[in-house]
Amino acid sequence: MYSDYHFIDRIRQQAQARANHTALRYHRNESWHNICWKDFQYRIDAMSRALLAYNIGIQDKIAIFAHNMPNWTIADIGALQIRAVTVPIYATNTAAQAMFILNNADVKILFVGDQEQYDQIMPVIARCPALEKIVAMKESIDLQGHPQACHWQDFIAAGSAAQQSELESRLAHKSLADLFTLIYTSGTTGEPKGVMLDYANLAHQLKAHDQTIQVSETDVSLSFLPFSHIFERAWVAYILHRGATNCYIEDTNQVRAALSEIRPTLMCAVPRFYEKIYAAITDKVQKAPFHRRAIFNWALYAAKKYRDKNSLLNRLQYRLADKAVLAKLRNLLGGRIRMMPCGGAKLEPAVGAFFRQIGINIKSGYGMTETTATVSCWQDNDFQPDSIGAVMPGAEVKIGEKDEILVRGGMVMRGYYKNPQETARAFTADGFLKTGDAGKFDAQGNLYITDRIKELMKTSNGKYIAPQAIEGKIGKDKFVEQIAVIADARKYVSALIVPCFESLEEYARQLNIKYHDRMDLIKHSEIIRLFEKRLEELQKELPSFEQVKKFTLLPQAFSTKAEEITPTLKLRRKVILQRYKAQIEAMYS
Repeated sequence: MYSDYHFIDRIRQQAQARANHTALRYHRNESWHNICWKDFQYRIDAMSRALLAYNIGIQDKIAIFAHNMPNWTIADIGALQIRAVTVPIYATNTAAQAMFILNNADVKILFVGDQEQYDQIMPVIARCPALEKIVAMKESIDLQGHPQACHWQDFIAAGSAAQQSELESRLAHKSLADLFTLIYTSGTTGEPKGVMLDYANLAHQLKAHDQTIQVSETDVSLSFLPFSHIFERAWVAYILHRGATNCYIEDTNQVRAALSEIRPTLMCAVPRFYEKIYAAITDKVQKAPFHRRAIFNWALYAAKKYRDKNSLLNRLQYRLADKAVLAKLRNLLGGRIRMMPCGGAKLEPAVGAFFRQIGINIKSGYGMTETTATVSCWQDNDFQPDSIGAVMPGAEVKIGEKDEILVRGGMVMRGYYKNPQETARAFTADGFLKTGDAGKFDAQGNLYITDRIKELMKTSNGKYIAPQAIEGKIGKDKFVEQIAVIADARKYVSALIVPCFESLEEYARQLNIKYHDRMDLIKHSEIIRLFEKRLEELQKELPSFEQVKKFTLLPQAFSTKAEEITPTLKLRRKVILQRYKAQIEAMYS
């Protein structure tokens, strides 16, 4: 069924067919550099031979602890070619988190991307008995004389023609049943679990996406979400499968510049990315003179009419609107964006509808690490912004007990590594994966998330609260960077809010508010009043029992190092409740 979709076959076929075309681009020393497909394959093969020289066996594990860069992909595919298994580690993980993964997965070789990751891992190396080698992916990393460490080029030099026959043998005997990765889930409620994904899972998704979206060799994708997350990793696999060009950004602060420099046609992003752009645009419009606001609103209305009905009059009005307003908004993203997959959390419907109106084809979807990413996504012909889209080809979705969304199909994981109890708990008796999300279908087959079963809160008044829905409403505001809703066993809803200090400090300058530091700023009566007004406006459509009645502003963000959020930016609510116990109790005293 998927024999034509083995990922390694697709890479090697593209390298042969598109030898001198650009496969990868990366930014270094103030300019962009290209790697052609022939060179890409050469580097992958060199990595495979080096891994064989270090006796990496079939289904042995290598790990990558790094930000996005071409060497991440080269190490990954180099390992996959010899039927080894790649284990990503989030670049921001702590030493303890990385050590757990290295030991649980029995990792033999670890690749590190920067000095930060190298220094992070050094104190725990002695407690990782399976680990044989640490490879620094950049020559600038100071190895500090560690006997197990070497630089990338020295590691590659260990491989030679002596390993070529073994490489060819591994390629000849590869199987769709081989694991290609272990991805450790974030662990919001406990220890991370290693999700086992095989080539058949990935092949299913390559084929399903071929049937759903249009990506060609001429496309250019900008990659800045972490490869340690299945969303970006699977997307880049798809980009390479299609023979398109993937562009790498290590530092997310470079995204704005990269959009104008390489002008991508495709880019994955999380809802927060769109929410920030939406907030900045709407804020600018609100401050504009009346006639400019009128033109902006007319342009959005003209776009909506054109999409609802393609008449001659609507086409003419749309062309005027596009020239006057819409094209300028698209230029904020480089001007060539054709499609933007969105995942990681549910996108606020108003934000999704806005981007669709200005001509940015956002493909918001639903999926999990356990489903090799996408289960459903928005369609072009039946766009429902409240939904999480229609089910992907080959996926079987039904609604189970407590309205839980259940998934079965070729994309669903094999199970959790070394964890048969959690694997059994994750599936129903008839083999459906339990997602932990409650949902429903409409008459047209669009899927909707109604609640997060595992995170549903119950107030002391007996009302059920879905915190993520409230956090989504408030979190789209330009003054809000992070928010954690408190409601469980409480008489009303409250929230811990981390302000977006860039926006807040600009507001303070405009009002000539004097303050010494951030703590002083968030205690200022004008700032408290600002947030009270913003919350009142943002929550006016929510039932009274769901509205945040009290809030506390925090001077610093929730962080992965403090284990308050996961590397995928999900809140670790138990940690937050404990750490901010005094602030929370003060809101209910």
